[in-house]
Amino acid sequence: ILTVDPPSSLLPCLNSLVFLLLIFVAGIGFFSLCFLMTSLGGQFSAKRPGDTPFTMRAEVLGGPESRGVLRKISDMLEVIMKRMDTLSKLGNTTTDSHRLDELSSALDRIQPIGLVERIQAIAQNMSDMAVKVEQILQLKDGATGQCEVPKDPHYPDCPSKVDWMRARWTSDPCYAFYGVDGSDCSFLIYLSEVEWFCPPLTWRNQTTTPTHKPFPKRQAAFRSDIGALLEQVGTGKESLSFMKRRMRRLAAQWASASRRLDDRLRSQWREQKRILVHVGFLTEESGDVFSPKVLKGGPLGEMVQWADILTALHILGHNLKISVSLKELQGFLGVPPGRGSCPLTGPLPFDLIYTDYHGLQQMRQHMGLSLRKHKCHIRVIDTFGTEPAYNHEDYATLHGYRTNWGYWNLNCRQYMTMFPHTPDNSFMGFVAEELNDTERLSIQRNKVDSMAVVYGKEASMWKGKERFLAILHRYMDIHGTVYYETQRPPEVPAFVKNHGLLPQQELQQLLRKAKLFIGFGFPYEGPAPLEAIANGCIFLQPKFKPSHSSLNHEFFRGKPTSRQVSSQHPYAEQYIGRPHVITVDFNNSQEFESAIRDIMRTKVEPYLPYEYTCEGMLERVHAYIQNQVDCPPGMYDPPSPFVLLPNSSALAWASNISNPPSWPPLSALRLLASLEGQSCIDACQSAGLICEPAFYRFINIKEAFSGLEVQCEGVEAEINHIFPAFSVESSECGLQKDPLLFSCAGANTKYHRLCPCRDYRKGQVALCRDCL
Repeated sequence: ILTVDPPSSLLPCLNSLVFLLLIFVAGIGFFSLCFLMTSLGGQFSAKRPGDTPFTMRAEVLGGPESRGVLRKISDMLEVIMKRMDTLSKLGNTTTDSHRLDELSSALDRIQPIGLVERIQAIAQNMSDMAVKVEQILQLKDGATGQCEVPKDPHYPDCPSKVDWMRARWTSDPCYAFYGVDGSDCSFLIYLSEVEWFCPPLTWRNQTTTPTHKPFPKRQAAFRSDIGALLEQVGTGKESLSFMKRRMRRLAAQWASASRRLDDRLRSQWREQKRILVHVGFLTEESGDVFSPKVLKGGPLGEMVQWADILTALHILGHNLKISVSLKELQGFLGVPPGRGSCPLTGPLPFDLIYTDYHGLQQMRQHMGLSLRKHKCHIRVIDTFGTEPAYNHEDYATLHGYRTNWGYWNLNCRQYMTMFPHTPDNSFMGFVAEELNDTERLSIQRNKVDSMAVVYGKEASMWKGKERFLAILHRYMDIHGTVYYETQRPPEVPAFVKNHGLLPQQELQQLLRKAKLFIGFGFPYEGPAPLEAIANGCIFLQPKFKPSHSSLNHEFFRGKPTSRQVSSQHPYAEQYIGRPHVITVDFNNSQEFESAIRDIMRTKVEPYLPYEYTCEGMLERVHAYIQNQVDCPPGMYDPPSPFVLLPNSSALAWASNISNPPSWPPLSALRLLASLEGQSCIDACQSAGLICEPAFYRFINIKEAFSGLEVQCEGVEAEINHIFPAFSVESSECGLQKDPLLFSCAGANTKYHRLCPCRDYRKGQVALCRDCL
């Protein structure tokens, strides 16, 4: 038929076919209208669905068989359209073309746009209609809760999560906020679109997820005025009042330091960050145990540090939000209403979040699964530090490192400490007041060589100290600043001149007169000794034998570190030392008295390490904010990157190997092998260097062993916070399998550890020489 002319006898048949087609098309239109009305549940009828003439039909067409009918109608139309297209092409070759022309003319009068085009349009419309009705029917299934829970190997937790939702979806109002109504369909929608435990549902309108435009990058500019910061800190708590008084007192020093640092960084473009500071321990939900004790001799070290952190971030020019309540935290983060079981659905409105362990716990309660997604943005102010073995939840649980505070699975550099005692963490610090030339001269003139001030504001700290206080009293007048309400605390000997709890400014004046500031062993690692040394005092402190740790001392028990604390203030002992700091065994009366006599003969000037000045803290915090990336890094596999340094046993990164992105820069890397049973902290320190955990991923390779000429029978990867390490005796060599366990801390008598060390700037141990 396709290659010969049709006989004239065929044309009447064509006329009949066209007529039937027109009837068929009209019928299809009527049928489609009826079908849509019934499928939509009689929405176009003023009567109830049960009173319409389409009720019986709706029951038939509401199920899967109706979908098959639609597909058959669509297929029939496509076949007819193809046949008509074939017949239309015959008009150019038949001898009876004039009769076909007449037929075409007649059809044009009936349907001006052309029969073939009309049939094509109808066929396409019916195909689209079949798809639309399919979606409508599936939505109807969803509305009535008729959804099957998928069993998809890519989403293995989906069935169990649906079971949990069935039992507990009313436990938090946030589920209803996201449309959960108790039906399986609503569970699946929530678990696939708000959370990610179930696969996307094909019948949902899967429009592309709205893309959030990245926030525009702006340049940070140093600020010298703290007025706006004081307003943000707020009122209503004595702790906040203390912090604001400190900010005002140091405002001029911060402004001067910012100008000096600005001059040094003039050529650098600094990005302004959006930063949330949530001080969790000051919230009512955490108990806010500090505020009531501010005026009663309670610990102020944390508030000193937080006041200085807030000031540094403000002075550096960042966009700052401050939260000291759960209500403020929820508002800033945009969490859904309820108890915090649901995750955030929008982008995190902050580049960085500074908080503490209390705040971290509160964020987990109110951010749901979003905390895992946004962990990289968090910085935890952690006074005593957190080691990798305690931070890694599974490892800590299996190997006995589980405590009340660790197991957050962060990169350990996200923990920021008060002193640089744990290089696995980042050193945040605080500031002590600096003296101008006039104040220094005044101190030299007014020092009283026979005056000592005791470090201890609470009466309980004086218990059991009578013996060495009596020795000290032979040489010096002793002054105290112990809080009391109505009468002198009985723990303070009668020969002590107790001034009661002093405001900071009056305490400063007392320290500027005194020759000696003496510690009783507690509190550990507070800011007061640095303030005393900055005011020209010598700090005398007890040495601990044995060192205090979480293994043998109640105060450290439960803290996420195995650090050995050798004295009341290890930083002062190690980084400052004599003549400003003298550490002796207070149980040895002869040694203690000898130290007092030495102090009487020694002249010292006020001293403050650069890293505890306003400029030093601004420099350090600036470097962290602009350079630190704390998401867990992957492993690295370069080609033989190490070379032996001349006259040294340390390896350095070869200059002919391209440096991958790294901060600190790889030019600072020095690779050493520790002694057996020695930690990398001690190994680097013995070489005058600092252990740098950011470099571990570059030395965790086989080439590191060969570069150090270590003979390995085999190299295995293992989850062990001591690795990478090797055993000379057994020729065993091990690499680290989990980047979260890269650790400067930790030792094993069987292994030599591979230690990534770096240099550091004088007075700024947190930064290498090329880190700015």
